[in-house]
Amino acid sequence: MSEREAFAGRLDAVETRLAGLAVADARAGALTEPDPGSGERWEAGQVWAHMAEFVPYWMNQVRRVIDARDAEPVAFGRTKHDAERNAAIARDRSQPVGVLWNGVRADIDALRRSLDQMDASSWTRRGLHPTIGVMSMARIIDEFLVGHLEQHAAQLESLQHFGQ
Repeated sequence: MSEREAFAGRLDAVETRLAGLAVADARAGALTEPDPGSGERWEAGQVWAHMAEFVPYWMNQVRRVIDARDAEPVAFGRTKHDAERNAAIARDRSQPVGVLWNGVRADIDALRRSLDQMDASSWTRRGLHPTIGVMSMARIIDEFLVGHLEQHAAQLESLQHFGQ
């Protein structure tokens, strides 16, 4: 199985999980486990708002690395302290989950199409993240897109089981 096929299968699975979570209510007062780096804890609206903002951001960063056509790793990305990231989460955390889910679902579809369009040379590109360092294309997609969606789906699932 190719990397693209593996990511496509994982995207299908996380999309199904998120679709179910979009129609389920998180328990009142439920917060995620503390973030290992910052200790920050989020409620469900913040998780949904973050997913709505990060997929387009990281897809653009992947495109930037691919389009550079540079043999050297291309600088890309941001950190958790990025002002635009945090502003989007704060702004959208109170949006209805259905609205945020519709955007996330469309972004997952766009990501799936982007993965389908990546040629062999695209998979050889490397990026230089400001805190992680040099990353392969597969690691970028896993860390910041597919795996990132899976992590946040798990967070939302944990909020469903809060207090049970």
